[in-house]
Amino acid sequence: MSVSVPPPPDGVLTGPPGRPEAGEPTLGLSGTSPDEGLAEDLPADDRAVGQLAEGLLSRYLPDLQRSKQALQELTQNQAILDTLEQEISKFKESKHYHTKLVNIRKEMLIALKLQQKRQKEELEREQQQEEFEREKQLTAKPAKRM
Repeated sequence: MSVSVPPPPDGVLTGPPGRPEAGEPTLGLSGTSPDEGLAEDLPADDRAVGQLAEGLLSRYLPDLQRSKQALQELTQNQAILDTLEQEISKFKESKHYHTKLVNIRKEMLIALKLQQKRQKEELEREQQQEEFEREKQLTAKPAKRM
């Protein structure tokens, strides 16, 4: 009885063992690659390539230019924001120093008033001392008996 075996598909080995197993697909052994002959199939037409390049540029160039402009605006705005942040921090710092100066001025006024008060008290003491000395000299002294 003879059983007919269908022929193996293209690219499948049916050879003896020791080599790739029978029934396994053989990659690249058919003698042709998928890319082989592609350049020959499509002739390079410079005019077509130029038209394709122009079409591609006309399609994407406006969007790219708008994106570039938007990016430049964002960069410029970011620089302005950074400058404004620096100015705001300077104003906050100047407010802080202004508050310090106001406090120092208050303390100096208090110190000045205290100094004036002490000087006035010292002057009054000196005047009282002088008045006491004058009264002491004006007071009658008993004569010494000898």
